[in-house]
Amino acid sequence: MMSSKEHLSGILSNDDDLDRACRSIPKESCQEASKNFTINVCNGAASKLAEQVAGPNLILPWLFQLLGTPVWMFGFLMPIKQSFSLLPQMVVAGQIRKLALRKWVWVVAAMVQALCLLLMVPVALWLSPVSAGFSLLGLLVVFSTASGAASVAFQDVLGKTIDKGRRGRLLARRALVGGLLTTAVGLLLNRYREVEQGLSAVLVLLFAAAMLWGLAALFFALIREFPGAVKGGRNAFLELRSGLSLFRQYPGFRRFLLARSLLLSVELATPFFVLHAGQLLHLKIQSIGSLMVAVGVSQVLSSPFWGKMADQTSKRVMALSSFIAFVAAMLAIALTFISTYSLQYAGYLLVFMLVGLAEAGVRLGRKTYLVDAAPAEERATYTAFSNSFVGVIAMMSGITGLVAQWLGASVMISVIAVFMLLGYWACKRMPEADVMLRR
Repeated sequence: MMSSKEHLSGILSNDDDLDRACRSIPKESCQEASKNFTINVCNGAASKLAEQVAGPNLILPWLFQLLGTPVWMFGFLMPIKQSFSLLPQMVVAGQIRKLALRKWVWVVAAMVQALCLLLMVPVALWLSPVSAGFSLLGLLVVFSTASGAASVAFQDVLGKTIDKGRRGRLLARRALVGGLLTTAVGLLLNRYREVEQGLSAVLVLLFAAAMLWGLAALFFALIREFPGAVKGGRNAFLELRSGLSLFRQYPGFRRFLLARSLLLSVELATPFFVLHAGQLLHLKIQSIGSLMVAVGVSQVLSSPFWGKMADQTSKRVMALSSFIAFVAAMLAIALTFISTYSLQYAGYLLVFMLVGLAEAGVRLGRKTYLVDAAPAEERATYTAFSNSFVGVIAMMSGITGLVAQWLGASVMISVIAVFMLLGYWACKRMPEADVMLRR
């Protein structure tokens, strides 16, 4: 007979059969799966909101504009975030094998991220524009490196605590709650009308995001993770060799890496859409709140859809997301030929809804795909190698800021759109996750 407490946990975790056997996790982990699902969703609510409240796609560019930092620095925000969150993962993956409990890696990383955000407040208040810009970029490097360590740990803990077939729904639930909270914050930001208030609002957001990372760390510490194998710890060089061996062995893994590299165009595109919208519509500072609302609404609307689809075929999620991003890019370019301001403004809100929809799908799809495809004992290696591989591509993308400055945002969006379409083609050629390791 199921107790009321177990029943409530089942409702919160969307578990229709609490007594069913788990297919891909041990029995003791299966017994804690419903509680872990709920705690993981709470962790996602805090961390997803923190990412939107103080991220390099919307809020940090806003802060740079308020401080008057050099324009060329804007182009390095997303490349730094992507490359430094991805490249160090090879080192982390080699060391995380030595830990029986991997959740503490995520907890420590979240606290480092919180500290970086707190340090951004005095930097913004006391340093000159140029010094503040360099300092903020430096803190973003540390922040992103911690984020990369957390990513490896999260994938591993997810694979150990949540059964295959429910991971997509978990990631979708995290995105859904985060989207609801992001929408609420965006509506609040619309109340700020002056530049001075805008700076105050950003500093408050930085502090709030730091507190949210602390709360996320607390939730993740509550996840019931059982000790795993600690054999096979390797240094970064051996981890790289292992990853290269997997790369050579499995054509399906190579196709996944090609698709994910091309899908980087979706995740790096947002600042260029912000730049293009600013040039086209002459947006004021408070308009960032409207853009946050558009992104938040798209996450709310898309999360249940992406989650169910990812549990069936994460490959299709990645392909469809790339195509949606391509449509958003084409719409943004088309808006330059419309003379009515109200139509342009409404059209760009739709662009950001589509971009938010595509970003959520790409992230959920690629995470679910790799967790489902990689064997448990090598999951950290697959995750770290793929992230490091894409990190190299992201680092080279730093030049896009200079290209946009020379050729204009419209040309840059057109170039990105080509890569989005290529990403759609690459996703269609990928095998399903279950057969990625077939030769």
